[in-house]
Amino acid sequence: MSMINNALSGALAAQVGLNMTSQNVANMMTPGYTRQGVLLSSVQPLAGGVLAAGNGVTVSSLLRFSDGYKSVQMWQANSSLGQYSTTQPYLTQLEQVMGDDTSNLNSGLDAFFAALNAASVDPSSSPLRQQVISAADAAAQRFNSINQVLVNQRQAVFQQRATTVSLINGLSAGIADLNKQIAAAQATGGNTSGLVDARDLKIDELSKLVGVQVVDQADGTRSVSLRSGQPLVVGSLAGTLGLEGNLDGSQTLKLSFAQESFVVKGDKLSGELGGLNDFENTVLVPLMESVTEMANQFSTRVNDLLADGYTPAGAAGGPLFEFDATSTSSILKVSDGFLAADLAFSSDPALPGDSGNLLNLIGIQSSQVTLSSIGTVSFSDAATQLVGKLAMDSQQNQTSMSTAETVRNQAEESWKSTSGVNEDEEAISLIQFQQMYQANMKVIAVANELFDNTLAAMG
Repeated sequence: MSMINNALSGALAAQVGLNMTSQNVANMMTPGYTRQGVLLSSVQPLAGGVLAAGNGVTVSSLLRFSDGYKSVQMWQANSSLGQYSTTQPYLTQLEQVMGDDTSNLNSGLDAFFAALNAASVDPSSSPLRQQVISAADAAAQRFNSINQVLVNQRQAVFQQRATTVSLINGLSAGIADLNKQIAAAQATGGNTSGLVDARDLKIDELSKLVGVQVVDQADGTRSVSLRSGQPLVVGSLAGTLGLEGNLDGSQTLKLSFAQESFVVKGDKLSGELGGLNDFENTVLVPLMESVTEMANQFSTRVNDLLADGYTPAGAAGGPLFEFDATSTSSILKVSDGFLAADLAFSSDPALPGDSGNLLNLIGIQSSQVTLSSIGTVSFSDAATQLVGKLAMDSQQNQTSMSTAETVRNQAEESWKSTSGVNEDEEAISLIQFQQMYQANMKVIAVANELFDNTLAAMG
């Protein structure tokens, strides 16, 4: 009887709906899970004329409630968040070190010039002269300690970049493998929703590390490329990122894909990789150069003026400082064997107690110094200006990070509104499919009763 067949198809369709609803409820807390549904279609009668009602219902397909645009928005927001969040710890550390009274450059230079001012009271005093040398050594140590922090930070950036590149390669390979599985499953008519969810999670993780562009293909695969256009994943093939060191201490990022090699420019990377690149090139390296330039100009001016003056013995002054731009641990130090008697404070060899040249040394504090990151400022303001610029960079990054967090949260909520499992909606679906199943079973019971009555009437 067509009545029983119709009811049976309805009961089977209700079972599929109940199974799908149970799957959604079971994965309510699963990260990245996309809710699913069923698409029901009525089966038209094959014959029977105008009195044929139809041949029941069929589940024509399973639905995956996803919105590609919302996924892209979420991935883009994750790239921005990764870019700013990976930079902030470095900026915070530099702020603390550069602004600390016990380690900053300002207090070291101030102490040196204070010692020179104290020596002007009695330029021939050995204790006061020795105090100048001690203050010079302390100032040099300030430069060295700040420079060492900057060198250590750059090494940390290199290490984190290498780790990030390794993670990117692993995720790219994982996405390529899932592409292969999805294409195979789709070709045989299988349900690929779980595989697509797993792939989307990997793309989301990848987007935090580096900015990506994603393109859907007809076979169910997704091509993933960097924002600059170089391919990371095409079908089941994955590219490999690598780092090469340069003579100037920097690193070059290269991408190998299908026997080809590309140099990846750092200005469009985004994500953690882009954040590390921006921090190194716009903050860290300019700051390293400025500290080195400041140490060089400071030592050069002090040494030049001492060479123009005279010691108590009437001899020309020797260099107080030794500067080495290539050293990572000691760019500035007091010259080996330099004594208090070598300080040339006098401007006249016949007047050992004269302070004419000492006043010139004190005048260095108000002279101009040119630094690559902040321009031309006075020695007394240079360190303050460097700290101020660093604080501004940090504040701007914090603001951008806060905005990125808000955008990411909004993007996630928007994604969940379409793809996330809603407990109330699933409860309604559960009741509806249950009622559908019970109603169809009742139709079968009625049909059986009618069939039995018909047999009884026919004797």
